[in-house]
Amino acid sequence: MSFRVRFKVIIAILVVFTTAVFEYTAISMTKTAMSNLYWGNTGSDVAKVQARLKAWGYYDGPVDGFFGVKTWLAVRKFQAYNGLAVTGIVDDDTKVALGFTTTAQDLAAYRATSSAGISDDVYLLAMLINGEARGEPYIGKVAVGAVVMNRVRDPRFPKTIPGVIFQPGAFSAVEDGQMWLPPTEESIKAAIDAVSGWDPTGGALYYYNAARVTNYWIFTRPILTQIGRHIFAR
Repeated sequence: MSFRVRFKVIIAILVVFTTAVFEYTAISMTKTAMSNLYWGNTGSDVAKVQARLKAWGYYDGPVDGFFGVKTWLAVRKFQAYNGLAVTGIVDDDTKVALGFTTTAQDLAAYRATSSAGISDDVYLLAMLINGEARGEPYIGKVAVGAVVMNRVRDPRFPKTIPGVIFQPGAFSAVEDGQMWLPPTEESIKAAIDAVSGWDPTGGALYYYNAARVTNYWIFTRPILTQIGRHIFAR
């Protein structure tokens, strides 16, 4: 084989190798930054998952970065609650539901595959949150979303997010048109957190701003907490 032929072969091999490297890099960049986590793993990513699960009431163990039995059980409980495959492994779907992937592509993929039709419901909930809790702290926005989710689970209310939101007279932002403004990114994130199970209210079914109450029946409801300007009641 002449030098010129060998040189062409080497160049061809380098081109194939370089292309493969770039393709692998591109594929890797589409994955979530956090690796899949399972029993026995340790590290800061495990601690992040533990902290998120603890904040949302699924986990009561230490945030120590060790994926043991309590973390495994908490992950399974979270997955069952959110209609995910109950494996105990923090896979891509679970990471998205926990809020650890935030790109539009990841969220779109998650919403498209959710059995709960989460794309439309989350956006609708974000619109309500934006209309009802604009100007409230972030936790107050999540709390408004949590009230909607609590009603969905209560037999006295409609069984779907749209049903709860559009129940006649349920929310002033629906009646006065405030909810039809485009929701902010913070409102969308708050809606995702509420749908995923974070309830800062402790089970509230109602909330109100005491300075703007027009139906005094609300004062008969047992108060659970106050977040921002909203009082949350059962």
